[in-house]
Amino acid sequence: MNKNIVIAVDAMGGDIGPSVTIPGALEAARQTGVSLLLVGDEKKLAEELNNHDVPDGVEIVHAPEVAEMREKPSDILRRKKGASIQIACNLVREGRAQGLVSAGHSGATVACGMFILGRINGVERPALASVLPTEKQPMVLLDVGANVDCRPHHLFQFGLMADAFAKDLLNIASPRVSILSIGEEEGKGNLQVKEAYELFKMAQNLNFVGNVEGRDVFTGNVDVVVCDGFIGNVAIKLSEGFVGSMSRILKKELLSGVVATLGAILAKGAFKRFARVVDYAEYGGAPILGLKDIAVVCHGASNAKAIQNGVKLAATYVEKKTNQRLVASIAANEELTRYSKASATY
Repeated sequence: MNKNIVIAVDAMGGDIGPSVTIPGALEAARQTGVSLLLVGDEKKLAEELNNHDVPDGVEIVHAPEVAEMREKPSDILRRKKGASIQIACNLVREGRAQGLVSAGHSGATVACGMFILGRINGVERPALASVLPTEKQPMVLLDVGANVDCRPHHLFQFGLMADAFAKDLLNIASPRVSILSIGEEEGKGNLQVKEAYELFKMAQNLNFVGNVEGRDVFTGNVDVVVCDGFIGNVAIKLSEGFVGSMSRILKKELLSGVVATLGAILAKGAFKRFARVVDYAEYGGAPILGLKDIAVVCHGASNAKAIQNGVKLAATYVEKKTNQRLVASIAANEELTRYSKASATY
């Protein structure tokens, strides 16, 4: 990987903070050779770094404040200029870093990304994209929370952005793009979905395969699933909760008797592989697509592995110049987007 790539890490973010973010980021740096700007309380970060073998290219950038989860994103943006997430964003805007990773306040990360990094020309609503496991290969779901109210052309742009992401980060030559709806047939869904469907049908260089129902998302028959942030956030949290509950139920059943316990022992390897596949840490975090530079939002409960993969995701995005592909796709469909805005009934 390009050794000139620099990733800013909000080292104070997440439920645990530097004791997780720093070892995760350092491991990513060791594996990829990228440089790091660790943003946060200088004293705390230095103390944590003393516990590790620090590779070359790691620097601390002091940030006296932290964005608290109880605070509104708008308040953080206006009043906490010294917050680690704000300083990390400014490092990217100033060109000292090419991307950032944060497991902190997701709303603040989105807000700072939009107003400090700025949006790509033509993109109205940057979106959070989540990489999810399926029966066959990982797929992209977006938006998963950045925009709870969307119009059809917003969904259309989400699809264009996710298509570029899936090509470069998931190595899918022609991603199958779909809209999450209540039926597979054309004409199913609310006005938002129906009008977005028509836009996708007319899109240039997009492999649109129609609607997909919620029950079919994880079959692996589509590579991109588009929805508004309200639906997406409910869907991803429902999925996380279902996986967690089913894992606990299965474990309880397998340990309920001697024969079942023996079966559980024999299937131990399979359970470990299953846990790895559904573990969000394997995918790092949710990139905010549509910004001028990449920002990756990691889960608040991220462990070191999740941070490590989040940094690697951001670095790969920069190395493959995915934003250039995304910009070209948005520009190629600019006329269609303008048509949608002018003629929309939703």
